[in-house]
Amino acid sequence: MSGVQGSVRDSRSLVAARVQVHGVVQGVGFRPYVYALACALGLAGEVWNDATGVVAEVEGPGPAVAAFRERVGRDAPPLALITGISCSEVAATGRAGFVIRTSERTAGRTLVSPDVSICDDCLAELTDPGDRRHRHPFITCTNCGPRFTITTALPYDRPTTTMAGFAMCPTCAAEYDDPADRRFHAQTICCPDCGPTLRLERADEPTSYADAAVGGARQLLAAGAVIAVKGIGGYHLACDAADDAAVSLLRKRKQRGDKAFALMVASVAEAEALIELDGPERRVLDARARPILLGCRRGSAPVSAAVAPGSGDLGVMLAYTPLHHLLLGLRGDPPGPRVLVMTSGNLSGEPIVIDDKQARERLAGLADAWLTHDRPIHVPCDDSVTRVVVGRQSPVRRSRGQAPLPLALPFDAPAAFAAGADLKSVFCLAEGRTAWLSGHLGDLDDLATLQAYDAAVAQLTALTGVHPSTMAADLHPAYRSRRWALHHAEGRPVVGVQHHHAHVAATMTEHGVEPGAPVLGLAFDGTGYGTDGAAWGGELLLATYGRYRRLGHLRYVPLPGGDAGVRNPCRMALAHLRAAGRPWDPRLPAVAACGPDELRLLDRQLATGLRCAPTSSMGRLFDAVASLIGVCHRTGYDAQPALELEALARAAEGSDTSETDLTHGGAPRRYRFAVRNEEWDAAPVVAAVAEDTLAGVPAGVVAGRFQAAVVELTREVAVAARRETGERVVTLSGGVFLNAYLTAQCERALTDDGFEVLRHERVPCSDAGVALGQVAVLTHRTHPTDVAR
Repeated sequence: MSGVQGSVRDSRSLVAARVQVHGVVQGVGFRPYVYALACALGLAGEVWNDATGVVAEVEGPGPAVAAFRERVGRDAPPLALITGISCSEVAATGRAGFVIRTSERTAGRTLVSPDVSICDDCLAELTDPGDRRHRHPFITCTNCGPRFTITTALPYDRPTTTMAGFAMCPTCAAEYDDPADRRFHAQTICCPDCGPTLRLERADEPTSYADAAVGGARQLLAAGAVIAVKGIGGYHLACDAADDAAVSLLRKRKQRGDKAFALMVASVAEAEALIELDGPERRVLDARARPILLGCRRGSAPVSAAVAPGSGDLGVMLAYTPLHHLLLGLRGDPPGPRVLVMTSGNLSGEPIVIDDKQARERLAGLADAWLTHDRPIHVPCDDSVTRVVVGRQSPVRRSRGQAPLPLALPFDAPAAFAAGADLKSVFCLAEGRTAWLSGHLGDLDDLATLQAYDAAVAQLTALTGVHPSTMAADLHPAYRSRRWALHHAEGRPVVGVQHHHAHVAATMTEHGVEPGAPVLGLAFDGTGYGTDGAAWGGELLLATYGRYRRLGHLRYVPLPGGDAGVRNPCRMALAHLRAAGRPWDPRLPAVAACGPDELRLLDRQLATGLRCAPTSSMGRLFDAVASLIGVCHRTGYDAQPALELEALARAAEGSDTSETDLTHGGAPRRYRFAVRNEEWDAAPVVAAVAEDTLAGVPAGVVAGRFQAAVVELTREVAVAARRETGERVVTLSGGVFLNAYLTAQCERALTDDGFEVLRHERVPCSDAGVALGQVAVLTHRTHPTDVAR
């Protein structure tokens, strides 16, 4: 207990109140703030944490107590997120002074702060040779540092974090107890004398520690090495982003294919040398969450071409820990890399590594050295990824800096668990008007990810206090997330939710659509299990939270070989050519990419329907077009064909002036889908793509024409649906809308046509967001308030 004592006052002239503050109020300096506010107002009393948040009892003159009640929420610390304040009168006892008392373990629920990037004050001390924490890799205060990933239980205090094993030295203890100090009751407080110890480990070399470890790591990076770096939410793999050999080596070791690497720099100015930044993008990049921002690559960007082959974007984040700043170098340090590749410490598809022993084992073939420390990470949390589309955020991955911040629900949910999807796995817990999404976990086809899923469910359940009475899962019978829910149901009902209904419901939930209000939901993605057993993915639904009606979809084409068709876009291209009645001309890149045996196999499969699921997937159509024009025939990572099509179309924007256009009256050629009632036939588009490719039209021009046709399709089918239903609200969801070029044009076209367009701004439009939609559907199946149209 700490505080200021004073003389006992006459309680007959005093009033007293108990104030309970709920939300993200633990680990953000809220108790020290309450202490300072109470002392400034001359109030006596005490403040403490319990399992519901922060509780304060104050007493003093009536006007001072009233001022406290008014200001406690209004002037809260910047990292606090208050969801509610309740006040009640209590008896005045004539207490003397104000104290911060020991936390209570009670029943209830509070919210845990996400991990927070280093603050300006700590960064100034880190770089100040005269400060006692100069170059301390674990410098932190009440306004910054790890929170979510080190919290083991609530209430949030040092004993319930992974800092519990580090006893404060006398100097840190004095700062911790000093109300005038920025580290007053900072649970992560430490210094070089009492904090975690940094070390650099490598084969056949002695271990180095502290600043020598950082210096050794920087020398290795400059020499082309790959280093495993222990961060806040897990290990990263780092190398010099300008070193072609180092980047290519990391790509080969990680089995990364051509998927882009994330980059880290120390400042916004250095980021601006890599990507183009407007005002909104600059604010997102520099926000305390420090996400990876996907931005348009500058041609002069001083990084290896192997960082992001085939992509027009680079993913850039600012250094968010003191260790990152030390790795990038402080003023006066020897020269070293100023742009680092900073990618998740794992093999592709696996969860990020957090355990030191596992890091030495699982990253042994990837890293040349390990820059690590002895502060445990309790739960993994990968970096968040986002981009800005038409001035607003469009999340790609919601994780570090954002999870486990709650999302407000526009309805009352039962205590519920939603299992999410198998790719980009994220689950959801909900109760009342609040939902919590987990951080990004990876793909559930890996045993390590399933184990991480188990651990993350246990931790988020403990932190939220949600004990689900009902569960939701995808309809797909083979989804591991569905099997997990069924295996852990223990007699609780498991509600099956159609994949694209969940996508639409997630968008509705994020935007606070009222229960019972229908929307026109466009869901474009790779594949999702349809109620007719087909693989859906190009859908228009008339949907409320509880029900939906399928108004239209892409015409089915065969998906040859299931997952094999997904991994090999050239096979999808041949399926679309066959469906369009076009020959397999060997001059087409997609046909040339298939050997004679593969062509015979595909011919037999498509003729007999053997192992060919029907699909209406827009994502698979993007795959087919990418292969037809020679962009991507075999995928090295999820959505590679679509991303490369987007990059081509953006690069070629405004250059649609080929000779082919002269046969169309001098105007640029337009591709058109054939819309026949509920079916949208891609055959005319596929035929036009093949014709233009054979005529030598540049691939970028064809990519732009194809995506313009998709935009025109969304406008056409939305207008037809509005005539039929009278609805004017359109939602855009599904992984295809990760394509910023397409999303911006769809939003613009639909808005110009008088629609209100809702797209994702807080949760990803991909499968990483479907768990939120599953909660919405489950709630309204259990408690029906929707009226079907």
